[in-house]
Amino acid sequence: MQFQLGLSYDDLEVGMKASFTKTITETDVYLFAGISGDFNPVHVNEEFAKLTPFGTRIAHGALPQSLIAPVLGTKLPGLGTIALEVTTRFKSPTMFGDTVTATAEVIEKLEEKRRVRMKLLWTNQRGETVATGEALVIPPPKQEELLSEKKL
Repeated sequence: MQFQLGLSYDDLEVGMKASFTKTITETDVYLFAGISGDFNPVHVNEEFAKLTPFGTRIAHGALPQSLIAPVLGTKLPGLGTIALEVTTRFKSPTMFGDTVTATAEVIEKLEEKRRVRMKLLWTNQRGETVATGEALVIPPPKQEELLSEKKL
């Protein structure tokens, strides 16, 4: 099977950006509750959620946060990337029906261990910041490096 690896350390430049966008549905929230085991009623019980400061159900914070995975793993740096650390600061809730865009930007290249620090931003369809954060990743090797290592 052939794979086209993402951008290697040498191919990445400070300022490069990539994004992924998804509308968060009620089905997404219920599936995420089942996968994570988090059935907090603020996510799954409308009558309970009406009593909260939000006045309605909200998505789990980790659900929009997880939208950074397709950015790092398929776009920038891309296929073969290993995430070592992801930090997130939640700024506002994600409501059912919100369209969230997760964006990663290369902000620093760490030569000694050939790692990359990335600024993360999540926004909704109104341009409001849902969350901010950072990631430290190991970009994939160059395609030819991987092939030569496999032959050894």
